[in-house]
Amino acid sequence: MQSSLPENLIKIENNLKSLTRTRSIYSFLSIAALIAVIYSGLIVAETGNATSIWVGLPKFFDYPVDLFVGSWEYGYRWNLLLLEYLPDLISTINMALFSTAMGTLLAFFLSIFSSRNLIKSKTTVLIFRRIMDICRSFPELVIALVLLYLLGKSALPAVIAIIIHTAGALGKLFSEAIENVDKNPIEGLESCGASWFTRIRFGVVTQALPLFLTYTILRFEINIRASTILGFVGAGGIGEQLYTNIQWKYEADTIAIMFLLVSTIIALDYLSSYWRKSLIGLKS
Repeated sequence: MQSSLPENLIKIENNLKSLTRTRSIYSFLSIAALIAVIYSGLIVAETGNATSIWVGLPKFFDYPVDLFVGSWEYGYRWNLLLLEYLPDLISTINMALFSTAMGTLLAFFLSIFSSRNLIKSKTTVLIFRRIMDICRSFPELVIALVLLYLLGKSALPAVIAIIIHTAGALGKLFSEAIENVDKNPIEGLESCGASWFTRIRFGVVTQALPLFLTYTILRFEINIRASTILGFVGAGGIGEQLYTNIQWKYEADTIAIMFLLVSTIIALDYLSSYWRKSLIGLKS
């Protein structure tokens, strides 16, 4: 046994060296393929653009620099722009908040009927999973553009688009959280004769609620950005103001709107952390 041990170690070491060489070769080939794809894409873009990419590349940072220079030249009046665009930010937040609330309720309903540990019918699970796949297959912008054509220019198409995408995305996350909960409380409630809704309320929701809240607030952040982007196509809110200011090259106004958006996302991040710690009983 002792005489065979060094031979086994040598074989293991040789196998490790072989695997290392193979990984290095695959890594080199992957990097080379990526470089080739990027280079070919640049060539295609070069032939299709009116001006050369290499001519415009040194000017890439000119516009960001102009934004900060223009904002600095605006002086102390820049702070007043925050108050000017605050109502537009509130409008965007309201749009995202309503869409997130409706989308979360729909996502919870879809996730319950697409969880294998709660629904015994494989057909039901399959149908609801495919519904969620369809809901999140298309970006909010694509859905909103179709609805804008049908419903006209307003905030309603954007709200509906965000609700649909939120239901599909959150439903997937909720169903995974539900399928990973501890089965013992559910089985204990079932053995006591608890109804199906009671098992959901006390056996599933109480365990998955911190994850539900974290996912929902994260989705709320995403929906604020989505509402801003949809403002570019006529949904209103701060996104429409941002698009207008970029078009007219109002540097100070653009920076003020960006500052409001970043501040909102940071505040939501702290709020999410506080709520989640409160739910799971952490004091700090």
